[in-house]
Amino acid sequence: MRRASWIDGWYQRAKPRPSPNHGPRPAGVSPWLVVLHSISLPPGIYQGDAIERLFTNRLDCDEHPYFDGLRGVEVSAHFVIRRSGRLMQFVSCERRAWHAGASHWRGADNCNDFSIGIELEGLEGERFDARQYPVLCRLLRALARRYPLREVVGHEHVAPGRKGDPGAGFDWLELAHRTGWPRRRFPPLCGGLETGSFPKA
Repeated sequence: MRRASWIDGWYQRAKPRPSPNHGPRPAGVSPWLVVLHSISLPPGIYQGDAIERLFTNRLDCDEHPYFDGLRGVEVSAHFVIRRSGRLMQFVSCERRAWHAGASHWRGADNCNDFSIGIELEGLEGERFDARQYPVLCRLLRALARRYPLREVVGHEHVAPGRKGDPGAGFDWLELAHRTGWPRRRFPPLCGGLETGSFPKA
């Protein structure tokens, strides 16, 4: 018997790491937007379990000077993709994760209500690991089969001036080529996406 890909909004190919930081989506709302982020804790350090501990409210804020600014912070994302390509899930996609904050897209505020948040382990402006792109692509395709996804954007696009991730180091063209999705699904004027069409992966 074929294993189900999804159970109650949990993707069965991701390692579950349930976070308490979530809430209900507005009645009748299904996610149609993906917001990509970058994260590393401390910034530029790609090892350890600090990201997991942050999203599950177990981070010891005395452990590193940078963590002092995270005291009392309650945040989450639906998914995290580590530099190695390891995929973890913290919140059911049926629920509202706390990832975008004050945000706006296509005439709608509060993007958390209608989006899925994916964190890529990395540093804003720096290149991401090649192993992360195929995992992200597979995840996006799985999400698109499950939910009425229309677009994939960065945190920088839904919160301009406040956020800059994933930043210039993220290769939107690579993602577009891998998915084979039309350019209208991606942000305009990003890495050559403003012209042409994309071949199927």
